[in-house]
Amino acid sequence: MVWDNFAEIIPGRLYRSNHPLPGRLARQVRRHGIRTLVNLRGEKPNGSNTLSLDAARRLGLVHEFLAFESRGAPHRDRILRFHDLYCHMATPALIHCKSGADRAGLAAGLAILFEGGTAAEAQRQLSWRFGHVRSSRAGILDAFFVHYASTGEGHLPFLDWVRTEYDETHLRQNFAATGVASFLNDWVLRRE
Repeated sequence: MVWDNFAEIIPGRLYRSNHPLPGRLARQVRRHGIRTLVNLRGEKPNGSNTLSLDAARRLGLVHEFLAFESRGAPHRDRILRFHDLYCHMATPALIHCKSGADRAGLAAGLAILFEGGTAAEAQRQLSWRFGHVRSSRAGILDAFFVHYASTGEGHLPFLDWVRTEYDETHLRQNFAATGVASFLNDWVLRRE
């Protein structure tokens, strides 16, 4: 209720946060002119989504659902779907997940790459500042950006790499989290 994980990603175009309560969302709309709300938790029947949908409707926002995983290799089709949404959504937009740490960090990093940024710049969206625990199972999101940096960056544009070179299975098989960090992230912080 009191914690806010709000940050600007692309000036005047894209912001990120934890799941905003209706009052906080209204303040962000007034302050930043938000026109689109993108829920990265996916379309689940729960109270948070019901409140968000109602608040978005009352505020005149476009509300989009796009499910990303916080502990799995990013899916090629979801990255491409996010790119399509990113190119066509009314801006400024606010992306959010539950805590604003992992899925919001992934989407923020993807947006930086869509805009021509580097993998290192993208990976900075996954940090302690946002509550991201790199050595937990959510660290596979960091591994995704590292994988692009080592196999595609500099010789393939990001989206071409995603379409032709990115190997989700390889990323999953070559990533290992540490037990303590995963316990902290999954059971103590109760991340989705």
